[in-house]
Formats: sequence, C-alpha cells, structure tokens
Amino acid sequence: MRLCTRFACLAAALFVGAAAIPQQGRPTETPGKLEIAKHPLVLERPVGPAAQSLDLAKLHAEADELVKLAQSVTTDVNQVVQGKLPKDMADNLRRIEKLSKHIRGELVH
Repeated sequence: MRLCTRFACLAAALFVGAAAIPQQGRPTETPGKLEIAKHPLVLERPVGPAAQSLDLAKLHAEADELVKLAQSVTTDVNQVVQGKLPKDMADNLRRIEKLSKHIRGELVH
C-alpha cells in the first residue's frame, strides 16, 4: 500500500510539473496573427453618390411637355372611339412614360 501511495504522489507531481512547463514546440501566436496585429483595422465611412443639382429650367420644360402630351391623350382616345387610330398615339404614350420616369427620378432620388 505504501508503494501505491508513493506511486500516486510521484504521478501527481509529474502531472503538475508537466503542466507548469510551457510547451516549447509551438509558439502561442502564429506569424500571421502577429503581422495582422501590427496593422489595426480602420473603417472609413462609405462615400455616397455626389449630390446632383437640379436643372430647374429643363425640369420645367419637361413638365410642360408632359402636360401637353397628357392633354392630347383625351383627343386621341376620342378618335379611337370613332374608329380612327392616330399614328402618333403610341409614340406620345411612350414619351409620357419616359418623361414621367425622368421627372420622378430627378425629384425623388
């Protein structure tokens, strides 16, 4: 029994001693981590799009054109009811769509 006690004490001493000795085979920090630590991460605010200035004269002219084209739609629809198809009706409707999208894009951003 005495031999078992001595053996247990010896094993415990070796275990505690081995835990106290640092491992020399592997460094605690890898070279990559050390290099990254040299250069701290600095975040910059994202750069947004440049502010666009409105060309009010052009916008006003496009709005006037849009009004004229919209008024012509009523006349064109009346002609369609009478059985006549105005040749520029499709082009006018496309132009209305294009102008309205452009104006909306300029004003709403």
